[in-house]
Amino acid sequence: VTSILGGKERVFLIPPLAYPDFVQVLSYAYLVLTDSGGVTEEAPALGKPVLILRQKTERPEAVAAGVARLVGTGAERIFSETKRLLKSPGLYRQMAKRKSPFGDGRAAVRIRRILERVLVAVDK
Repeated sequence: VTSILGGKERVFLIPPLAYPDFVQVLSYAYLVLTDSGGVTEEAPALGKPVLILRQKTERPEAVAAGVARLVGTGAERIFSETKRLLKSPGLYRQMAKRKSPFGDGRAAVRIRRILERVLVAVDK
């Protein structure tokens, strides 16, 4: 990877990051190319289109929601799909919805409310 992408403009090859640093860096990205299921979950919540570099994904919800596209591992397809996304503002806008198909981020609030109800009922 370094021999091919090292030193290219607007390409940063960096070591693994702590989660808060990772999310901050991800928030600056224009689009995301990844083979990581976790990144496929995080990027749509930040409004970042995702190209999944795999043949199959455990996150089909992202593909079904239109915020990610499964492009495989072939260099030609990865290049053409990336170029298509970069050159098509309409397609980019369609995929760059600030939307997570994995939930709305309010699970903790809902769990707290349920626990409060259950604990109040137990105290009685």
